[in-house]
Amino acid sequence: MNPVVIASANGHLYRNGGRETCVERAFRLMTEGVDALEAVVAGVTIVELDPTETSVGVGGLPNADGVVQLDACCIHGPRRRAGAVAALEGVPVAAAVAHRVLLDTPHQLLAGSGAQEFARACGFDVRSDLLTPRSRGLWLEWKRRVDARAPSDPRQRMVVGYAVGLDMSREGLIDANHLWGTITCSALAPDGALCGATTTSGLAWKLPGRVGDSPVLGAGLYARDGVGAAGSTGRGESTLFALSSYQIVDAMRRGVHPKDAALEALRELRSAATAEPALLNARGEPNFNVKFYALNAAGETAGVALYGGAGVSYAVCTENGAELRLCEALIDERDQFVD
Repeated sequence: MNPVVIASANGHLYRNGGRETCVERAFRLMTEGVDALEAVVAGVTIVELDPTETSVGVGGLPNADGVVQLDACCIHGPRRRAGAVAALEGVPVAAAVAHRVLLDTPHQLLAGSGAQEFARACGFDVRSDLLTPRSRGLWLEWKRRVDARAPSDPRQRMVVGYAVGLDMSREGLIDANHLWGTITCSALAPDGALCGATTTSGLAWKLPGRVGDSPVLGAGLYARDGVGAAGSTGRGESTLFALSSYQIVDAMRRGVHPKDAALEALRELRSAATAEPALLNARGEPNFNVKFYALNAAGETAGVALYGGAGVSYAVCTENGAELRLCEALIDERDQFVD
């Protein structure tokens, strides 16, 4: 069995001052005999602790109140076990906490203060604040713009807040990929084991308590031993509604290639988005992006996106090393930000 690791692009863009990226560390550890899920969690931890990455962990873009709330999930194919945390505050390594939920409890998902207390009991450092000067400054700019445009009604502020986030993406103040920011990473081990992890700070400036797809098994992450694994980044509500990661893995179970399975999930998501006018641009297309990353038991990989382009890529690491590959796009990239 030829081992392989696949991840969202940030899995091969950040090193947190070290020599390895997420996919490089996960591949090295896995091929040295470390359990595949432990290797994947060690890989995404690099990204969670890198303060220059604003979509996960330390320096993740916060919720509307300026608080970083993290979601994460991990799954171990051979054990048929998963663990997750949601709305976790103060602990940047959310994937590692999710891994302990898998290992140490009979449960699958812990949330809020309960997840934080569980992390503390497991010996994780609980910080008072995960903001960096950069992420705090971006939140203050977002808040200034929302305060200037929105009434006090929380529902209206939510609508205006998302529109301001899109504006800041168009202006380049934040990476468009980080408005809905996440890292997902899946691995096929030398022994054929399939494992994965997804971790995120979620939608930038989200309604406090909002939980996306990342900690929900079958939505932001899924794996089935002997079949494949899939993870997602982007607007979590879309993949929650469709249980897209499960859908992709189930298609691979029926023999569909990872790319075709992932593109079909995007087509379904694109169609469902038309039910919400606020989520459409002037062309009637989704005004957000979603990407899927799929890996089958034969080691075939794919990365697909609603909107592609030169910077829309995914990471892969094999025995030949790590590289970024362009995602296959479903919709012309020029159609995303159309007023």
